[in-house]
Amino acid sequence: MRQLDHFIVGGASAPAARTHQIWNPSTGEVQAEVPLGDAALLDRAVAAAKKVQPEWAATNPQRRARVMFEFKRLVEANKQELAELLASEHGKVVDDAHGDVQRGLEVIEYACGIPQALKGEYSQGAGPGIDVYSMRQPLGIGAGITPFNFPAMIPMWMFGMAIAVGNAFILKPSERDPSVPIRLAELFVEAGAPEGLLQVVHGDKEMVDAILDHEDIAAVSFVGSSDIAHYVYKRGVAAGKRVQAMGGAKNHGIVMPDADLDQVVGDLAGAAFGSAGERCMALPVVVPVGEDTAERLREKLIPAINALRIGVSTDPDAHYGPVVTPEHKARIEQWIDTAEQEGAEVVIDGRGFTLQGHEKGFFVGPTLLDRVTPDMESYREEIFGPVLQIVRADDFEHALRLPSEHQYGNGVAIFTRNGHAAREFAHRVNVGMVGINVPIPVPVSYHSFGGWKRSGFGDTDQYGQEGLKFWTKAKKVTQRWPDGGGDGSNAFVIPTMG
Repeated sequence: MRQLDHFIVGGASAPAARTHQIWNPSTGEVQAEVPLGDAALLDRAVAAAKKVQPEWAATNPQRRARVMFEFKRLVEANKQELAELLASEHGKVVDDAHGDVQRGLEVIEYACGIPQALKGEYSQGAGPGIDVYSMRQPLGIGAGITPFNFPAMIPMWMFGMAIAVGNAFILKPSERDPSVPIRLAELFVEAGAPEGLLQVVHGDKEMVDAILDHEDIAAVSFVGSSDIAHYVYKRGVAAGKRVQAMGGAKNHGIVMPDADLDQVVGDLAGAAFGSAGERCMALPVVVPVGEDTAERLREKLIPAINALRIGVSTDPDAHYGPVVTPEHKARIEQWIDTAEQEGAEVVIDGRGFTLQGHEKGFFVGPTLLDRVTPDMESYREEIFGPVLQIVRADDFEHALRLPSEHQYGNGVAIFTRNGHAAREFAHRVNVGMVGINVPIPVPVSYHSFGGWKRSGFGDTDQYGQEGLKFWTKAKKVTQRWPDGGGDGSNAFVIPTMG
């Protein structure tokens, strides 16, 4: 069994008192152990980061960008290894794992343009002989706390931007699948980054609290469940930190009567069941508008869902693989039980699914629930599994209210050929990211990612210009070079008072 370590300068100083098991979700076997660190170990990582960060911040942006370019090249060169390693611990199929790596790389590509992105503003002649300019400077040391479902993408979303602008970074990945984050840190050093600039510490709540309380960590980015996101936000802000905390989701797909249902069904198969539904941007709720639309959609969904192939993570023909742990499998099946008890119709039942030859794997079959209503707990809460719920809407206004009034506000999609309906929906819906005939509306790297309501705490989104602002602080300079001979004739007067 593999024994992992923290990726910090000098390595762990002693064997860990506590460890966490890492499963192979396809086989149901424990394949590795990861140490769980404490505040003392974090202190060592922070001390190393403090030594290296000032020189890195003083390095000109072009040279920092060259490290990002080389890191991008190395990740691309090792992409197959990373995807297979990721799939072996998470359970998603290798093709999905490639997408995980690629979407992270797109933010690294954006970070390669940091010399352009970091340029400030300048106003000549803001007052008599007065010029004003601004600059963005790094915060010092940033930290990221990332979830199990995207162990490559989300860490790169965070540390790519944080480091490119001049910070050092400490990453605490999920203890369920930490090997890819460690490998990314190794490649970052190989790309030319100084040791200590990017470090990886492992842990559970004890380590999370240590990060949130540490006085030398200036900012924390988090992605995970909403309850924990809220906790991270409150505790981090109370400690004087800048915090962005992304939470859970219950994304809706509105299907108008004029939508291309064949296209919708194809999109839903991937958006609801891809990666076993373990995505905060999955589409687990479909809202057909009108009974006729609902019946036609259901008729097409049933054969499409029954045709999905579930397999081990290395099966090239599988549409999705196992979920991450046995506890998560049990939780998803419990949610299906709850929905049935609440009165939902179980049209396709994925409970009790086993894969021949891999009976101990953590597989959940695709599940379709109909007649789901907004008062059901199974609708209000995030299931995070291969479960699609049909919530029938009477008309456009009813469909608009469902995602707008839900506690989560991460993403939403509308499927229609009607430009006016799409425009009206995008303008009025109370959700942070909107897709029009796009089932998973994750913005490209030069925009920014972030949801509303209980899907996001804090006022700054991830990556893009929003990410750059989060990981920097703005400094404003007002300067004057007087022409006078020192007789006081050029005494400064604040322009607004002159």
